[in-house]
This record gives sequence, C-alpha cells and structure tokens, in this order.
Amino acid sequence: MKSPTPIEVEIKLALAPAGPDAVAQHPLLSKKIFQQQTLVNSYFDTPEGDLAKARIALRLRQVDGLVLQTVKTAGHGSGGLSQRQEWEWQVPDAQLDLTALAALPPFQSELSGVLDTLTPQLSTDFTRRSWQLKEEVSSYSDTDQDQGQESHIELVLDEGEISSAGYRTPIREIELELKGGDPEALWALALMLAEQVPLRPSDSSKAARGNALSAQHWPLPDAQTPAEWLHRATLALDAYHDSQQAVFLILAQQALATLAGHPALDVTDRALAAILPGALNANGQPSIAYGKSALALAHRFAYQTALR
Repeated sequence: MKSPTPIEVEIKLALAPAGPDAVAQHPLLSKKIFQQQTLVNSYFDTPEGDLAKARIALRLRQVDGLVLQTVKTAGHGSGGLSQRQEWEWQVPDAQLDLTALAALPPFQSELSGVLDTLTPQLSTDFTRRSWQLKEEVSSYSDTDQDQGQESHIELVLDEGEISSAGYRTPIREIELELKGGDPEALWALALMLAEQVPLRPSDSSKAARGNALSAQHWPLPDAQTPAEWLHRATLALDAYHDSQQAVFLILAQQALATLAGHPALDVTDRALAAILPGALNANGQPSIAYGKSALALAHRFAYQTALR
C-alpha cells in the first residue's frame, strides 16, 4: 500500500456553466500541456450508511487501465479549503481490498465490524483535465519567496455526473491540490483564476454530494462566527445546485446577508461580505465579483484563524 499524499490539502471551486471553458482558456493554462482522463468511480458504504455517518469516503477508481482504492477522512476547513487524510493504492481488479482496508486507522474501532457489508452506493463518472503548475506558482506567495521554496499545485478540471439512488447531478468543478510548498500558493492561484472565471468556493466533496442526493437530505450547520456563516452559505449553495430546491438558495442568501451585517467584521471584511448577496444571479450562479469576494473573504478568515 502506498499513500503519496497522507494529508490532502486542496481548494475546491464550483463552476458556473461558462466556467470550464473560461478555465481552459485562462492565460495561465491555455498554452500548457494537460493530461485528460476518463475516471469511473464507485463509492462503497454499508446499507445503513456507516461510512457516511463517520464522514469517510471509500472509493474504487478505474483510470488508464488501473484500479485504485482510496480512503479519505472528513475534511477540515471552509471557504473551499480542506485538509484531510488520504490513503490510495492499486488493487488487481474492481473488488475491495478488505485486508489492507482493515489495517487503516479509520477502520480500527467501531468500523472494524462493517467491512463485510460494504457495497457500491453511488458513482461519479467524469472527464478530468489536469495541469501541473510548478514554476508559475512559486511567485504567487511571498512566503514561498522568502523561504526559497517552490510550490507545486495540481489543477484539475472535472466535468461529468454523480449518480446515486436514481438521482443525478452534474459535476463541474476545479480542485487545486497542494503537492508541495506553502498553502498560501493555493489561495493565490484560486484568486488569480477568480479574476477571469465565474466560480465559487465549494465545501462538499463528490462523495458527500452523492450521499446527500441519495438521502434527499441536505443538513446545514448552525453558525455564529463570520467564518461559520460563510461556510453555511457555501453548503446551502452546494445543496441548492444538487437538490434544485429553492429553499436552499433562500437560506444561502440569508446566510450571506447575516454575514454582511455581522458585528465582528472589520472594515475590509465588511466591504467584501457586502458584495456577496447581490453577486449571485437568479439561478444561484456566481458572477466574477462573487468568486473574487468569497475567496478573498475565506482567505482572510483562514489567516485570522491561523493567528489565534
């Protein structure tokens, strides 16, 4: 078994319908070589959803004639940024490697008894275009320059579909994964893309989206702090686009309005937050202004949290 990225650090960005073309045509990417792959993925869980309840994703992925088994734990973060544990290794066929699975920390306690009941619960099939950005991102972060450290970011553009319990929803997103260097480079790259691409932070993994789709249930967390209100708004937008239930767009707008008026915001944060409620269109799709402001605000919240 191998785990090339024990801690996965990434920013996930959902795209408006025009987003994929805008990403591919961005000056940073338009003339660079990219890899294109078709990924066929099955996610496993018990009939009772024990892995989903523990916020663990177990996946078999078929790509380029190989089958990869992956386990991911719950991500920590908001505003599109997440950090989580990940284990991935090749298996001989499209059958779970239960022996190796049993040796992983997430399956050492309560989940140790559910391995024999794991079955496919949802699928995510999509086309992935990926770019490896190294020299270009080394100049994004002052921290990297100060330390003489080069950043390596993998940018992937995914387009396809989630299918779960007879329900379907589109995949149209970017993931920026830090392969080496300072996480500040992730924020800088995301903000650079937001200057020209209609996008928004997303806090929902493909597995979480599929589980919610199957259950037809999209719970939203309570919020008190500005960062929590942004997180709630982000999840509500994720829920709206997957459920097409108007109530979630209303809840997202309410969360953004509460954020904009939050007494804990300083002058800069308040100016950024004030842009958000009016920067979504009637279909809940982000404008350029929404992506720039939401990412800048999420970045500031992450920085403020790191200082505490």
